[in-house]
Amino acid sequence: MSSKKFRHDKRVYLGALKFIPHAVYKLLENMPMPWEQVRDVRVLYHISGAITFVNEIPWVVEPIYLAQWGTMWIMMRREKRDRRHFKRMRFPPFDDEEPPLDYADNLLDVDPLEPIQLELDEEEDSAVYTWFYDHKPLVKTKLINGPSYRKWHLSLPIMATLHRLAGQLLSDLSDRNYFYLFDMESFFTAKALNMCIPGGPKFEPLYRDMEKGDEDWNEFNDINKLIIRSPLRTEYRIAFPHLYNNRPRKVRLCIYHTPMVMYIKTEDPDLPAFYYDPLIHPITSANKERREKKVYDEDDDDDWILPDGVEPFLKDTQLYTDTTAAGISLLFAPRPFNMRSGRMRRSEDIPLVSEWYKEH
Repeated sequence: MSSKKFRHDKRVYLGALKFIPHAVYKLLENMPMPWEQVRDVRVLYHISGAITFVNEIPWVVEPIYLAQWGTMWIMMRREKRDRRHFKRMRFPPFDDEEPPLDYADNLLDVDPLEPIQLELDEEEDSAVYTWFYDHKPLVKTKLINGPSYRKWHLSLPIMATLHRLAGQLLSDLSDRNYFYLFDMESFFTAKALNMCIPGGPKFEPLYRDMEKGDEDWNEFNDINKLIIRSPLRTEYRIAFPHLYNNRPRKVRLCIYHTPMVMYIKTEDPDLPAFYYDPLIHPITSANKERREKKVYDEDDDDDWILPDGVEPFLKDTQLYTDTTAAGISLLFAPRPFNMRSGRMRRSEDIPLVSEWYKEH
């Protein structure tokens, strides 16, 4: 490249060097997923061949993407159990003196491996059976806004099937009271007060003058001071920062309580949509004995019956349909399965297992 003959190419190649990180980023961003054998993408290349960019953004439908990775979890667990194509990686992967591989010589003629796909049931998964592992599913249907692939609107059977397929990645916790004092507001308050929630993260102090006391002021000569003799737990100080702290600054008030969730996820799909669960409504023996001992007055007329022609309300309406149980489960499902429509997101922006490490 030092010859005058290459001086123009030298400028082009050196100028392209600063765009190499972005080219690698776009290449990794559009990498084929495990359920895809190949993926065709649009590229943007320089006329001299100095650099090439993948000219696409990997927009995905969030519930479909989560369901696809949920099936991958099942298949990868099976693969690890059977140990057919599973091999642990050795580090460092490349030795210091090993020459770099040339793409044209080593990789260009190699056929890609078979895609990893869960075998779906044609009847049970009929709502997603034909398009589930496509590159841009439903792109030519009314459920997507068009070829720009920016908005989605899915039906109830599709959402119910996707929710079931993504079950391996979803948390069973639907009650937000479980995360009391373990949410963002509580963490902000803990950092502002320079405290640590038991079992929670530790932060650098927001204010470093917390330990500096005022010699002319203490808890005995302050007329507005509330003196509490019993030891205060850290949870009290964070839950009620204005009550139990001397100088609360930049604190956030967290939600004290949300309505109790009475929903229980059913493991048996054959159960009716509305059934009597003994976990929520236990029948104790004391209530049964009290009910048996109840004595009715002798004046009660047990022979009274309804007149002819009286019918109950909604007699001809079904109590539930085939999709009622699925609709109730979606009502208590985590995002994005509690939505019927939404906007596309980039595949790398979708958290797959973030709820796992948020549980304590």
